[in-house]
Amino acid sequence: MDAAELRELLTPEALRLIDEVGAIASSAQAAAAVERLRRAGRRPEVVAAVVTQARLRTRARAKFGAFADRMLFTDAGLQQATRLDVAAHHAARFRDARLDAVADLGCGIGGDAMAIAGLGLAVAAVERDDVTAALAAYNLAPFDRATVSAGAAEDAPLDGVDGVWLDPARRDGARRLREPGDWSPSLDFAIALARRLPTGVKLAPGIDRGLIPDDVEAQWVTAGGETVELVLWSGPLARPGIRRAALVLAPGGSAELTARADSEDVAPGPLGGWLVEPAGAVIRARLIGDLARAIGARTIDPTIAYLTADEPAATPFGATFAVEAELALDARAIRKELAARGIGALEIKKRGVDVDPDAFRRSLALRGDGSATLFLTRIAGRRRAILARRLG
Repeated sequence: MDAAELRELLTPEALRLIDEVGAIASSAQAAAAVERLRRAGRRPEVVAAVVTQARLRTRARAKFGAFADRMLFTDAGLQQATRLDVAAHHAARFRDARLDAVADLGCGIGGDAMAIAGLGLAVAAVERDDVTAALAAYNLAPFDRATVSAGAAEDAPLDGVDGVWLDPARRDGARRLREPGDWSPSLDFAIALARRLPTGVKLAPGIDRGLIPDDVEAQWVTAGGETVELVLWSGPLARPGIRRAALVLAPGGSAELTARADSEDVAPGPLGGWLVEPAGAVIRARLIGDLARAIGARTIDPTIAYLTADEPAATPFGATFAVEAELALDARAIRKELAARGIGALEIKKRGVDVDPDAFRRSLALRGDGSATLFLTRIAGRRRAILARRLG
């Protein structure tokens, strides 16, 4: 979105029309809305702005729920925005640390700032892109203690600020910035700031762990089955004695594993009747050993992040499967087994083997009304397949 498009969008006419158009979830609905608006004599620029926002709002409901229906977006801003349930956990950190005024540096469209302001805290949001800053100001308008300014995070005044939320930009347009020194602001700037003020720094969950300082709490977050972020917490935002944390958010609530350091691994053993696939946050935080001990499980291989147990091992920190069969990782043998069981719907997971799941699926000639999960992996160093049934 450029400045001209923004001017078309921020008019009473366009904002009213977005509400009137409502949800647009498909290309056919978008085309119908365009035709209807043009027949009503709306200018092409207004039509484009309205339909684009209606589509973005519809997509945004997955992240923001009903709040999306009064927000404005860019496509990139929506992709990068923090989910509302995750942002709520960020905001609670600042509230629980009794910080009253927070600077959100690199606020994007304002998702985290909204969550922080929603708890009654003051938020000074800063965004380097002028258009995105204007949209953030619109989204934060209902909050009396929220302000938005356009500018660089490095130049933001922090007088009167108790804490900082920082989400460095890790892309330049469509290009991913792989070097932390090229981020905006750089990781060095973020770490230095975290040593001056209580700070939360949002990073990609797969960041090189060697870049994580020893004096912060590193919290990985899995939400909706996807590992979405790593946050480094400093000062009073970091919990005493915790350096590694795995937070799992699900519709039924949240659960967290915490530790002073990476956990020691458990000894591998034979495949039992139950298989547990740990949540990505647990794997990234290297707390698999702690999870295994908590549920009485063992690994199937020293290098594979699947756990197995002899008793049912339901846990909020992973998905549990009942093991039906252990097979050689051979397409013909597996095809025969699946045909005998009438398996026509197959979820394929792999870890530790060089197999293309899509190509492997095509080789199985699936038929039948049954469903199952197939793990392609290693057990005690051997390439094996595990046929299983997902629980819950």
